[in-house]
Amino acid sequence: MRLLEQGDSCLVNHGPDGGRKLAGPYDVAGQRVAPVRQRFVGVVDTCLRRPRTIERTALRDAASVMTPKPGSGLPAVPCLPPLENPLMVSPSDLTDPAPAPAVAHAKASGPASGDELPRIVPRRNVGRLLAAAVALSLFALLVHSVVRNQAFQWDVVGGYFTSAAVLDGLLLTLWLTGVVMVLGFLLGIPLAVMRLSANPVLSTLSWGYVWVFRSTPLLVQLLLWFNIGALYPTLGLGVPFGPQFVTVKTVNLLGPALTAVIGLTLHEAAYAAEVVRGGILSVDAGQTEAAQALGIGRARALRRIVVPQAMRSIVPTAGNMLIGTLKGTSIVSVLAVHDLLYSVQLVYNQTYQVIPLLLVATLWYIAVTTVLSVGQFYVERHYARGATRVLPPTPLQRLRVRLAAHRHSLRSLSN
Repeated sequence: MRLLEQGDSCLVNHGPDGGRKLAGPYDVAGQRVAPVRQRFVGVVDTCLRRPRTIERTALRDAASVMTPKPGSGLPAVPCLPPLENPLMVSPSDLTDPAPAPAVAHAKASGPASGDELPRIVPRRNVGRLLAAAVALSLFALLVHSVVRNQAFQWDVVGGYFTSAAVLDGLLLTLWLTGVVMVLGFLLGIPLAVMRLSANPVLSTLSWGYVWVFRSTPLLVQLLLWFNIGALYPTLGLGVPFGPQFVTVKTVNLLGPALTAVIGLTLHEAAYAAEVVRGGILSVDAGQTEAAQALGIGRARALRRIVVPQAMRSIVPTAGNMLIGTLKGTSIVSVLAVHDLLYSVQLVYNQTYQVIPLLLVATLWYIAVTTVLSVGQFYVERHYARGATRVLPPTPLQRLRVRLAAHRHSLRSLSN
């Protein structure tokens, strides 16, 4: 089947008397024709593929677009024979017109023997190349200044990077991050469900909790919990508004590490509640309605239908929260908790090597954050299976594709 090209003619409308009427300013044998522009080849080819009903309005719009302006100098060409049914276009009604004048386009059958297809070269973006060159130059200057500057004392950084004190602080930081994230989401999920509940009491209490803990700075919360003994000297267990069976002094119960866990957990639970609530609201309401139509209870529908679909929206934000919590644990150093930053501070308070020890902590934070970011990528990729037809390539797959392209380019140059 041959595609129509510039210079061919196409039926665009029929008159009220059933006669053929073609749009265009030129008359050939008492009929009007219009050259088909190149951008309408796909539309005409669709008509050639199978019979299809074409509305007169669409034909009239096409005629108004394809009609050349008077005086444009477009030549008149033979037109197509009349159609029996003015509303139906079929392959039998369309016949090849007379050979059109020579055009610059190659026929659909391909180029003539011995001719070579022209090589397509993308246009070079000079501004993009200049911007990349400037960025690389600045990056090279930065790396050179960091590596060659003796004040960084990289030998001292390498000596303390795997020291026992630093590794102990790193382990406590990782433990604190994991515990806070788990407890924060265990408390945040019920808060999110309460916020979405139709019960006004539960919804109001959840909103009030989130409002208070998101409005208060984290450092203020930690200092408040660290000095909670001034408000409640003793804590007891017994009958409400009655006798107490067990009492203990608050100072002896809440140490620095436990205070840090409580303060960070309550703070992260407020943000986790909003993350889970946003993920649940991102699921279409029709999913819940379909579950109710099948007789599935609200709790089971939330656990088996809504939450798995909401994970695609929850995971990216939860990953950012995890990385933020990892770095936020450094604030517990004000409570004398021996995390990574506090361990480094103890060392440089004795050696006065402040910059090298801070670089040690910085490099460890960067290393752990990189590992968490890679894990977040694979978790997001896992939950994206039901949303995309093709999963995004992994960094290893991208590297393999680039290496294959590089080898192919080398082979082509060698040949």
